Amino acid sequence: MTILAIVVPCYNEEDILPETIEQLRALRQQLIDEQLISSESKIVFVDDGSRDRTWSIIYKACLRHEEVKGIKLAGNAGHQNALLAGMFAVKDVAHCIVTMDADLQDDIYVVREFVCKFHEGYDIVYGVRRKRDVDSYMKRWTAETFYRMMNRIGVKLIYNHADYRLMSRRAVEALQQFREVNMFLRGVVPLLGFPSAAVYYDRKERKAGVTKYPLMKMMRFAFDGLTSFSMMPIRFVSLLGFCSFFVSVLFAIYVLFLKMTGHTQTGWTSLILSIWLVGGLQLMAIGLVGEYIGKVYKEAKQRPRYIVDIDLLHWPMMASCDGEERLKKLSDFL
Repeated sequence: MTILAIVVPCYNEEDILPETIEQLRALRQQLIDEQLISSESKIVFVDDGSRDRTWSIIYKACLRHEEVKGIKLAGNAGHQNALLAGMFAVKDVAHCIVTMDADLQDDIYVVREFVCKFHEGYDIVYGVRRKRDVDSYMKRWTAETFYRMMNRIGVKLIYNHADYRLMSRRAVEALQQFREVNMFLRGVVPLLGFPSAAVYYDRKERKAGVTKYPLMKMMRFAFDGLTSFSMMPIRFVSLLGFCSFFVSVLFAIYVLFLKMTGHTQTGWTSLILSIWLVGGLQLMAIGLVGEYIGKVYKEAKQRPRYIVDIDLLHWPMMASCDGEERLKKLSDFL
């Protein structure tokens, strides 16, 4: 029987987390009753350095329900690293892993279709949004522009797919071979090359809490993804440099022609504009080169992507204790 692990990264999700836990527990039981997954299947919450009661809620849920497990990172490692921490922790105890956000905006009952696709032989199943009606116009426009731009420059992304997906154990093991610190999962997962399928769903409104990806953070995330997979931005700046040089040659020929015909006029406007144009291009080029050098710098240091503070998934005494004894031993362990 297939053992499923649902990995949910959490950052300051105290408002929505209790409902998320109950809905995922109900979903797990439904899949067990339909004999699609094993009763050994788990729900793993990864606390990404939350500053509210998120870990306290996860901790208490672990005490009440054996199928709920928790991993606490030592600090805020970021959404992508929290996903990796959860996937790598459960890959040895699960046949397939589903990753999703804690805000319940993604339709959790699509997991049933994920598992069915897995049984059909697919190693990766993408959850793809049919439409983005619940997003603001600006967020929708920027997201769609990002997907189109990435596809045009040759980066293989699944359109309107975020991090709601199923991956088999061997797919996660292959993913673990990617050692880069700047991991952009939406671009890396399609590179694995395993059989994949897509399941479409409608995204819901957030029931509680606030988004952890406002517009500026989304733009930084998109820029990180772009510079992680393509040299196109720096080549574009090089093209601008060549164009600027070509225009300056034409302007020099024009000025020489005016001088030879005696029509030169003194003035500083064209000179100042030229200086500003060239100076702006140079600063932009230096900044973009610096972005790539910064990524090389981070990779060269080879610092760990995350550090686990508390791992209740692999705590050996959890399964053998009940009631007050379990509470006492877990408290002693913590």
